[in-house]
Amino acid sequence: MAAGSLGMVIDLFTPDGKKGWAVWLAAIGLLLALVQNVALWNGNYATFIPQNGVPMVVMDNFAIFLNVIFLLSGLLVIPLSRSYLQRTGLENPEYYMLLLFSISGMMLMGMANDLILVFLALEVLSIPLYIMCGMLWPRQESEESAMKYFLLGAFSSAIFVFGIALVYGATMTTAIPLIFDHVAANGLNALIVTGLAFLIVGAGFKVAAVPFHMWTPDVYEGAPTPVTAFMSVGAKVAGFAALLRVLVLALPQASGEWVTAVAVLSTLTLIIGNVVAIRQGNIKRMLAYSSIAHAGYILIAVAAAADNPAGVSSALFYMFAYLFTNLGAFGIVIALEHSYNEGNLLDDFKGLAKRHPWLSLAMAYFMLSLTGIPPTGGFSAKFYVFGAAIEAELYWLVLIGVITSVISGYYYLRVVYLMYMFDGEGELITGRALQFAVFVMAISTLVLGLFPEGLFNLTAEATLNAARLLAGG
Repeated sequence: MAAGSLGMVIDLFTPDGKKGWAVWLAAIGLLLALVQNVALWNGNYATFIPQNGVPMVVMDNFAIFLNVIFLLSGLLVIPLSRSYLQRTGLENPEYYMLLLFSISGMMLMGMANDLILVFLALEVLSIPLYIMCGMLWPRQESEESAMKYFLLGAFSSAIFVFGIALVYGATMTTAIPLIFDHVAANGLNALIVTGLAFLIVGAGFKVAAVPFHMWTPDVYEGAPTPVTAFMSVGAKVAGFAALLRVLVLALPQASGEWVTAVAVLSTLTLIIGNVVAIRQGNIKRMLAYSSIAHAGYILIAVAAAADNPAGVSSALFYMFAYLFTNLGAFGIVIALEHSYNEGNLLDDFKGLAKRHPWLSLAMAYFMLSLTGIPPTGGFSAKFYVFGAAIEAELYWLVLIGVITSVISGYYYLRVVYLMYMFDGEGELITGRALQFAVFVMAISTLVLGLFPEGLFNLTAEATLNAARLLAGG
């Protein structure tokens, strides 16, 4: 937030022809924030304490781990964006300022210990994204994506606020630990359950879970591709941050009511996301439905977390692995897009392996990771999610997850098939920054596939830490 505000001031005094400082300001700001967050591990800080004595912002390990995901997504999107912004005429400081403001909202979402603050964070992260989706005006597709995202985002926010109002009416508080205490002492009632249903629906829009996913393909296709890449990770993880705080950490007593709902949402999301992705001829729309499907896998972990603490840990691990894999795939898509929405068809990948063997190899590896084939970070993530669900005795949900993973192999491996088995004239536009970012993400995906234990132990520590704080321990 500070770096974004500083950028607004600097921009007032900078000539129009000299805007290269913005990318460095954004990168340095995110890097410093990343170092600071890592240094706070096990610190358990809290601030903004009202009269009820419960802090509205908590800096526990759960929040720190999520912050690392948000900051890494921003740091990796910056090098992916540079060449794209230059060739589309969007290289303006406003892009990087909006990126920083959106990341600030995401971080606030992970640290929120009060439902009012959760809603505020939701708006802070969403409003910059609405603008970024429409930055390619007067192109009709970009304007359409921004308008759809804005209208449905506002609609989902209203539903979320109504859920907060119902929970407040039943408990007379919006502080998450006090809601936990109230339910533990007095049990559930119809008002709390209804409010919880509205909260799930509001968060379902943000994570693109079926049937609240209809905005996703059109917005992903119409928005600038680096914005799409950022949304596919940052906005989704922020939505799950709120969902995990509210469902798993604040209202575990209501698990009998919300586990079934989350499991049904997961089933619908997995089936529709993976099946409809098969029919897509545009890579951005295919990755949009892929993003929907991966929300379904994370929802398996959320459902499992009601009876198994490893569910939250596996969800955190999945989101961390998904960060590198999905952004890496979008990095190759950005390099293939010569101009706005030209070069985004699957047929444009034909023959890439002959002209760009290393980047094509990276794209193939990212596709294998998204499918869940070892040794990749995607395989490790699904292994932990399915393991947590089996321990929670959600066998039928694991079976659906395995079947849909097999289905996803068709459309993911189709990209690999086109790159290696056909001749084509497609050409990648890459710079050193993009190549370096793709290399980092490929190596990270490989490391998470070969040595996942260390990261999973950190996610388990973050989960235990958050549960103790929210329970008043």
